[in-house]
Amino acid sequence: MAIALTFLLASFLTASSLLVSGQFQDFDITWGDGRAKILDDADTLTLSLDAYSGSGIQSKHSYLFGKFDMQLKLVPGNSAGTVTALYLSSDGPYHDEIDFEFLGNLSGDPYTVHTNIYTQGKGEREQQFRLWFDPTADFHTYSILWTQETIVLSVDEMPVREFKNMERRGVPFPKEQAMRVYSSIWNGDEWATRGGQVKTDWSRAPFTAAYRGYKAEEGWREEMLDQYSEDKLRWVKENYMIYNYCSDGNRFPQGLPQECHA
Repeated sequence: MAIALTFLLASFLTASSLLVSGQFQDFDITWGDGRAKILDDADTLTLSLDAYSGSGIQSKHSYLFGKFDMQLKLVPGNSAGTVTALYLSSDGPYHDEIDFEFLGNLSGDPYTVHTNIYTQGKGEREQQFRLWFDPTADFHTYSILWTQETIVLSVDEMPVREFKNMERRGVPFPKEQAMRVYSSIWNGDEWATRGGQVKTDWSRAPFTAAYRGYKAEEGWREEMLDQYSEDKLRWVKENYMIYNYCSDGNRFPQGLPQECHA
């Protein structure tokens, strides 16, 4: 089902924000032994995976709240078994984390966008979506908005997931630990494609994801989605969500997590 270009995310209720970085010189290559490459005067980046190793980067700066945009062009063709991750994370066993994970596919099958949110080291808040376009044909913008009131994951300014601050209900919310921006590509064929049924075809390696248009803005502390954007979020859930932990009673026989009752 195609999506009209007019289905864009409306403006957030914004305060002033500060652009603190916008090139890949703001990142360190943390692993991959040459498989991560910063190119074009730090304007573009590629991360690659082969049978021996994947690769990854992390931002030099850490942030407490902000909006983070990255343009990605995902691995084309038969990418089954590969996982391309874009996420924010703090350090330590009780870390906070906000995840995009793009799960590879057999040629012709859609990518799965796997999302998760960790608070104080606890995750198990997975939601999964299909995309309304081919994410390997061109660059698309994937965004994380993190404020004191909400977390919003967006694709081309279309919100796909929101996790609101529900501390009043006893649900921990990430707001005390600063987080860095990370991205990586790695082999997840034990679970990524059809629950691990489809394994990585290493004859197609290296698998490469391309990046550009990185932007991080601090100063987003009080913003929330407006009603127009809430409507678009509901539309995405109705048409493109394929898994929601809050609907998985078999997984939580003692009762769904508290935030699912909001």
